[in-house]
Amino acid sequence: MTCSHIDQLIRLQPPKLSHSVHREECTQCFDDQDFPQGIDVCLICFNGGCLSDERHHALTHYQKSGHQFTVNVKRKPKPSVNKRADEEPPLKMTKLAIVEEHEEDKYELSTAVKCWKCKINSLVSSVIHSMSSARQSEIKAWEEEFFPCEHTLALQPASTGPIQPSGLAQCSTCDLKQNLWLCLTCGSLGCGRAQYGGIGGNGHGLAHYEQTSHPVSVKLGTITPEGSADIYCYACNDARLDPELASHLAMFGINVATQEKTEKSMTELQIEHNLKYDFSLLSEDGKALQPVFGPGLTGLKNLGNSCYMASVLQTVFALPAFQNRYLGAKEHAETCPEPLPSDCVECQMHKIAEGLLSGRYAKPANYSQDVTDSGNAVVFQDGLKPSGFKSLIGKGHEEFSTMRQQDSEEFFGHLVNVLRRDGKKFKDRGERDPTQIFAYATEQRLQCTQCKQVRYRIDFTDVLSITVPALEKGKDVDGKTQYENVQLTSCIDALFAPEALDYSCPSCDKRVNALKQASFASFPSVLVVHAKKFQLVNWVPAKLDIPLLVPQDDILEFGKSYLGRGLKKGEKELPEDKGSVQASEPQLNETALAQLQTMGFPLIRCQKALLATGNGDAEAAMEWLFGHMDDSDIDAPLQPISSSSAPEPSTDQINMLGDMGFTSNQAKKALRETGGDMERAVEWLFSHPDDLGDSDSSATTVKSTAKEIPGTKDLPARYRLKAFISHKGPSLHSGHYVAHIRIGEDWVLFNDEKVVKADCESVKELKKLAYLYVFEKI
Repeated sequence: MTCSHIDQLIRLQPPKLSHSVHREECTQCFDDQDFPQGIDVCLICFNGGCLSDERHHALTHYQKSGHQFTVNVKRKPKPSVNKRADEEPPLKMTKLAIVEEHEEDKYELSTAVKCWKCKINSLVSSVIHSMSSARQSEIKAWEEEFFPCEHTLALQPASTGPIQPSGLAQCSTCDLKQNLWLCLTCGSLGCGRAQYGGIGGNGHGLAHYEQTSHPVSVKLGTITPEGSADIYCYACNDARLDPELASHLAMFGINVATQEKTEKSMTELQIEHNLKYDFSLLSEDGKALQPVFGPGLTGLKNLGNSCYMASVLQTVFALPAFQNRYLGAKEHAETCPEPLPSDCVECQMHKIAEGLLSGRYAKPANYSQDVTDSGNAVVFQDGLKPSGFKSLIGKGHEEFSTMRQQDSEEFFGHLVNVLRRDGKKFKDRGERDPTQIFAYATEQRLQCTQCKQVRYRIDFTDVLSITVPALEKGKDVDGKTQYENVQLTSCIDALFAPEALDYSCPSCDKRVNALKQASFASFPSVLVVHAKKFQLVNWVPAKLDIPLLVPQDDILEFGKSYLGRGLKKGEKELPEDKGSVQASEPQLNETALAQLQTMGFPLIRCQKALLATGNGDAEAAMEWLFGHMDDSDIDAPLQPISSSSAPEPSTDQINMLGDMGFTSNQAKKALRETGGDMERAVEWLFSHPDDLGDSDSSATTVKSTAKEIPGTKDLPARYRLKAFISHKGPSLHSGHYVAHIRIGEDWVLFNDEKVVKADCESVKELKKLAYLYVFEKI
């Protein structure tokens, strides 16, 4: 039969490098080219759609877009030698990059087109041989570029003569002959720190820097004839590039052209560590934990450094609010305003929900029967690859758009902000915002100790961040510092305890002592507790394994003493400023201020950092501090501006923010909080999505915001632990994250694609070392 649309074929074009070709997986569910029916790839916009009877997203795409021409893609593995279920894939890495594999070596592709005429053959060939959207995203995100720094550019090696050949060289302080770092200033050889995979090290290279201040070293064994090598600047505390490496090495008798790489670089070790890193999947008696399958028990494959995201997604989709909101997407799929589902936050959230909750993909991996019957391996799931979701949710973000390891608490906040921004764009989505279950308010009370007058302020937040004190009790047999147990409730009580501060009282018109105290203004449906367990080591946050004890039966309860009541009978409010100097403390994010001071930063620097970052969270302020440590005025006193003298935001600025979907009150408050800086105002608005703005008064009273406060005031507020996210590793930006989730009365461990029933003893121990706790109100 002749195609009736044959005249339209001449307009079809093969995909360009800038196009995302979704030929591996449906953009609206996790059905892929390995399913019996394969997927249909649109030959006009290159969207991927499944062909299952119950979903048929390929048909939905045609009905919505009118794009008739598709190619069906099916993939089958070629016969190969059987692998064990627990066998690791072979890795050979030379830089921090994903090396593209050739599909034709492992799979057979079959294709069929719905229309066939003219240049369809070459068009289909271009689609099949193009780089898939998932691979495109991975390569772009993984490729890490190193740059020179002032220390590598200013290197002046001293001519100390040739060093020992690679096989004979050893650390100048100990007997190690591998993991050696050559100081590019004096030629001293020092061993590095112990590395993943059993590579020894005593840190003598770092000790040499601390003694001599010689900043740059190169790792022997990583030098290649092309002139690349592992270079580290201790002063910058980061990997760097030495443009003159060949000439610098020649000063120590090393001819780059004759070198052969014999050791793994730091980045190779990092990738290997992230791909193989595992929490114990054994019970206390040494038996393998039982894999589980079914609805709500679907694993997420690690994309390389995505465990922080997987742990958060598993946790939020274990909550009824997210399940009810996003499971079932047929109506939205038919009316989605975005041209491609891959660009729609709503579509991708529906896709994740259906993938995790339906049970459709929670099946044992397809390993050969003789391997599984032998009992030599436990068979887990293949796991879903959330690459499309990660690409969209991290789009435009400096960190979450990369494949570097991230902080799970920061990603949780980012996800909440993205969903709320999306809700602001589409009114119907905002009205059904599931993130409101996390929202609550705190009341900040300030009282002058002389005139006894008070001021109240309401802050909105989604996370209760607590500082966990580090109380050392000794060292274990390996020399690792051990810490005393700390009660979770004691950390919360410390957060809400009264605190004295120096304050310029507008009523007394002088500097006085004041008391400030925080309390709950409302309680959320789901309380997320962020346990801060770190200290600054060389100005870098280092994680501490401090045991934090959750109350008995995992129940957390707040009585009336935790709930603020606003202005009480007989209390008199502090007046507004009348041009006198007003202390900045009551106007800052008190929680973030306390966290920064706990890290050891001076008060004035903490205040400046918070003001410079839109009075947001401690993490953003800490990054600002690291970038401005050498500012000449970093310790100069603040120049306070009274509310009466502060310039009013311009109409143009308010209108510009209004065009972005913010109200006039929100725009005014953001501009006031950031001194009229538009860029910072936008950042402030995105980091305070629940703040509806205020009136012209600089103080927000309970009376003016009572109707806007999220959460409830019901007492007692009782919560039960639903989930916790644990982290293992030296830093929150390295190591590995997993989630434990209570399903019924059992605990399930979600470790990337490995989903197993957790035993009671491991839950008890890992609960103490958790980083995020999620409590449901009961």
